[in-house]
Amino acid sequence: MEPILHEYGSLLLRWTHIIAGMAWIGSSFYFMHLDASLKACADIPPGKGGEAWEVHGGGFYQVKKYLVAPDFLPEELGWHKWQSYATWITGFFLLIWVYYYQSSIFLIDPAVMNLKPITALVIGLGGLAAGWIAYDQLCRSRLGDKPLVVGIIVFAGVVLAAFLYQQVFSPRAAFIHTGALMATIMSGNVFFVIIPNQHKVVAALKAGEVPNPYYGKTAKLRSGHNNYFTLPVVFLMISNHYPLTYSTPYAFVIVALALVAGTVIRYFYNERHAGRGDKAWCWLVAAVCLILAIFISATTTPAGRMALGLPPLVSPAYAKSGPAVDVPVDIQNVVMGRCAMCHAAEPVYEGFAVPPRGILLDTPEAIAKNRKLILVQAGLTHAMPPNNITELSDEDRAMLKEWASGK
Repeated sequence: MEPILHEYGSLLLRWTHIIAGMAWIGSSFYFMHLDASLKACADIPPGKGGEAWEVHGGGFYQVKKYLVAPDFLPEELGWHKWQSYATWITGFFLLIWVYYYQSSIFLIDPAVMNLKPITALVIGLGGLAAGWIAYDQLCRSRLGDKPLVVGIIVFAGVVLAAFLYQQVFSPRAAFIHTGALMATIMSGNVFFVIIPNQHKVVAALKAGEVPNPYYGKTAKLRSGHNNYFTLPVVFLMISNHYPLTYSTPYAFVIVALALVAGTVIRYFYNERHAGRGDKAWCWLVAAVCLILAIFISATTTPAGRMALGLPPLVSPAYAKSGPAVDVPVDIQNVVMGRCAMCHAAEPVYEGFAVPPRGILLDTPEAIAKNRKLILVQAGLTHAMPPNNITELSDEDRAMLKEWASGK
């Protein structure tokens, strides 16, 4: 029963996380577009704000923005914060559920570093907290008034974090934790800076005081950081379905390329919405980043090098190590005969350059490690092999189910 509950728990958390993320990203993109589209209007002094006219759903909208605050507050004021909080909270529990609850499957790779689960927990979650603190202190320092300098330092910090995570976690977990670090910074901006600053502005207005423009300026800066982080974070979060992105020893370079590509794409749209023209060079830079990422994946993974006729190269992602385990010979024969043609360091089944999801099933150690996955995917369901392309029999499935469930 536990594997079924775990599978559905993962599904529900992921479902909620995606919905919350859609709401957060959607509102972020909308307000960035709105800010860039503002035009001067008669009832707001020049330099104090503007308005935008929009059409949607058969109706017309007149949206106004006050850079500091209006002369009065309406009775009802909408706050955009719960999308961010819900996205981070569900993402945090999804990280715990998938990576820490099953640390031996997705988080800890003995070929990289043979960690104890509690040590991995401290490194992973401690890294998220340390990353936020370092970023926040950087923004509050004297360098905070130099956006370009801050951007370069943050870029270098994220790439460094990706490299360090690679030294301790499985390749897949290293990528996910890098994305989680960026998402933590984004949500931290909302929770610790943007919303508190807005509360201070509202409090000043209610007290009949003129709000300090610093609060709005600072919140806007952090919101801009979030905007440029969005596309790279989404890329890192969906990367777990595409092992080529993280299975190379140079995965941290792919993180850097994703950061550059995502940033220039957002810059293109921000400039377009502001009426400053189309910066076509942004797409050229993004295309170059993509080509470089493909080149790195193709030349630094075993399957890619084999396809290109290059000398073999064993990637840390697929190194075979660890203590010997006792997996019955009949189980080994079934798994290696029906699954390992795809789930191997160098898949032999046509169409696969790397093992699906980065899962290896070509050694007794790998089979034992992925026991729970075998139970769910091939024992309790017929999800694997896809369309039963290797003709795994009902008798074999029953045997896998009995072994994997510990009966």
